[in-house]
Amino acid sequence: MDSPMLLSAKGAKRAAVAAGGKRLRAAALAAAVLFGVTAPAPASARPHDPGLLQCEGTESVGYEPGVTLQARPIHFTIDGHFASCAGGDGAVRSGGYHEEFTLVMGCNNLLEGFRSRRTYTWNTGHSRPRHTGDSSTADISGSSTAVVGQVVTPVTGTVTRGRFQGRSLLQIIPLPQPSAVQCLAGGLTGVTGVTTLTIF
Repeated sequence: MDSPMLLSAKGAKRAAVAAGGKRLRAAALAAAVLFGVTAPAPASARPHDPGLLQCEGTESVGYEPGVTLQARPIHFTIDGHFASCAGGDGAVRSGGYHEEFTLVMGCNNLLEGFRSRRTYTWNTGHSRPRHTGDSSTADISGSSTAVVGQVVTPVTGTVTRGRFQGRSLLQIIPLPQPSAVQCLAGGLTGVTGVTTLTIF
């Protein structure tokens, strides 16, 4: 029979694991409330739904030439990497995306809204994607807000092709806000920040 001290330790461990699982859901919900995005209903409320896919990772953005106060054509290179994913149909372990495009941009208009098409490529245990089921193409839109030294971009959209077709997504991307020194000197050439993705 376990001693009261051992039972207490086991209970504390279970509570810590449960709390960790709630952090990602709480972060996504808080971002949704902050930016006016409708949060998904819990999987338990939708019995025929395979559940939320939740991914955590990083996004890196490169600017060529560097972004300065004067608006000019800037070539963007965006690389996103999700180190871990959980839920969904149970097959997706990790993933990522890559985009390149050119916009007229300056430090004073980094917060403008946008619309785009993004393809997320998934690692489902195979060495490389074999078919469209290992990727999700989504029509997305978003706009940024300056919050406490960060440029926070909530991205919403709908998966139009591949895995999770027909489902909605919410991706939150907070990146460091460029400083006045960067904008006045050689320009902002790149930035990296954390990102979370929920497909529901």
